[in-house]
Amino acid sequence: MPTLEEEIRRLMAEGTAELRAAPDLTERVVWSAGAKRRRRVRVAVVAAMAAACVAAVPAVLSFSIGTAPMAGTFATTPEPPAIDDTPPEPSDPPSLGDLGDGREFGRVKVGYLPGGLEWSGRSVDLGDTYLVSYVHPGDEKGSYQVEIMVHEGAAVHEAEGRIAAHRDEADGEEVTVGGRSGYLVVQHVGEDGMKGSPTLFLRTADGQLAEIVFSPVYAAEYDGTEAVDAELLRIGQGLTSTM
Repeated sequence: MPTLEEEIRRLMAEGTAELRAAPDLTERVVWSAGAKRRRRVRVAVVAAMAAACVAAVPAVLSFSIGTAPMAGTFATTPEPPAIDDTPPEPSDPPSLGDLGDGREFGRVKVGYLPGGLEWSGRSVDLGDTYLVSYVHPGDEKGSYQVEIMVHEGAAVHEAEGRIAAHRDEADGEEVTVGGRSGYLVVQHVGEDGMKGSPTLFLRTADGQLAEIVFSPVYAAEYDGTEAVDAELLRIGQGLTSTM
């Protein structure tokens, strides 16, 4: 009949690969003491083996020592999966698709554009608000000279709120364009050192409001404020709703 040391040595050798306990664990523990301390060492061996099991991956062992069967289940709680708390990168907003020459988009038609401008090929569709931009041929990608933004539904109230704020500051003026109410104002003055963006807000239909914007760079191509305003009004005159 195998001795306690032999039985433990066998079990440790069989479980070494899975439990990652050193194969010579028994020798290093059992033979480190003299024969007179053999009984006490046997207890230490069992304890050491149990500790090795707990520290290793979850395992279920069934073994017998001598004629007395012993069964033990050793399990460790698995670590929870890592949580990726990195916010997703925002995706580009959907575009309005291929607009051809850019003179018709969403629910509006553009009847007049200043000479030398063309659709930039860029558009943004945010649902209640959508826009297109126009540039000089060969302009740097992402720039704009004229931008037409259309607000519908709930977005109209946000635009009206900005108009009201300008009105309260006596900034800008009321205008009428083709029998439709509008508001001329220069927005964003002083932001990032800019001279501001000349803008015409125009009520194009019930539940629809257009915002026609000149970039500060493009406005500088005109001979003064009156010339800029006159061109904004021409664009507004030719802008019609298809709602």
